[in-house]
Amino acid sequence: MPTPTTGPRLGGGPAHERLILANLATQLFAHRSITTTEAKAKRVRPLAERLITFAKRGDLAARRRVLTVVRDKSVVHELFTEIAPVMAERQGGYTRITKIGPRKGDNAPMAVIELVLEPLSAKKSTVAEAEAATKRAAKKAPAKKAAAAEAPAVEETAAAEATEGPYGPDSAAAPADGSAPEGFDIKGNADSMKFHTPESPWYGQTKAEVWFRTAEAAEAAGFANAKPADDEADDAEAKA
Repeated sequence: MPTPTTGPRLGGGPAHERLILANLATQLFAHRSITTTEAKAKRVRPLAERLITFAKRGDLAARRRVLTVVRDKSVVHELFTEIAPVMAERQGGYTRITKIGPRKGDNAPMAVIELVLEPLSAKKSTVAEAEAATKRAAKKAPAKKAAAAEAPAVEETAAAEATEGPYGPDSAAAPADGSAPEGFDIKGNADSMKFHTPESPWYGQTKAEVWFRTAEAAEAAGFANAKPADDEADDAEAKA
């Protein structure tokens, strides 16, 4: 057996109760304010606010959902075109209940339930904007952290590429003024793929296209030593 609804029961049965609440919601949207008993006002309030939430969506599915409760199409039209736009900035609390005292005759407690159509105050609007900005910032924070983490790696790679010469870490590109970089005294010629040490007789006449720190670095880069043939013969005899 289904669990009965908590709170006061309205009408003679569940179907009658649904009709009573639907009529109350229809009159509330049509007149913006109605006077009824406190029990009925408290029961119709969640239904009316739920229908306003559907109306704020504004799509066809929401309109059909509202029409299952509010049968008057003219009232549904007012709800979607007039009431929902006014409630666009509100996140809830679309209705207000004001107690007005007991009713004459049966002494039933009465109340006025009305739509809150007043615009949000400047302070509330500012708070709403601040909350929206905070949510947007929270969504963007992971992307910013990822970008910040990638930045040092990119800088390190760029620094490594900047310090490494065209033929390895022990090479350096020739400066525009023709001077030798500090710590580099081996001249290399990219066309002939030969290098010249300071002892070479052509060292002063050779224009360096690349500089090497050591002869071993030049040989590792594929450059050959441009020594005179006599020096090569002397080296061969010394080795023999």
